[in-house]
Amino acid sequence: MPPTLLVSVQISVYPLRQERLSPAVEAVRHALEDRGLQPQVGPMSTVVTGEAAVVFAAVQDAFGRAATTGQVVMTLTVSNACPVREPVPGGVLETL
Repeated sequence: MPPTLLVSVQISVYPLRQERLSPAVEAVRHALEDRGLQPQVGPMSTVVTGEAAVVFAAVQDAFGRAATTGQVVMTLTVSNACPVREPVPGGVLETL
């Protein structure tokens, strides 16, 4: 069986012509969490890491949910070089 492809995705969502930004951002966070992911929400973007199939399905759902708040733009940066694997002996994290 081939190894699981892990990816990290940096997501930025830009609500257009909306009085508040947080409903769209929260919609994205909830969509990611509902798929069992642990998003790291920052002031400019959200980062999530996981199996590619799960992450991409979650991002598709996240865009759909954000779009229910009004018009939005979503940008993604996807990498298979940034995810972190399990800790190795000595507590050091091994990267892909």
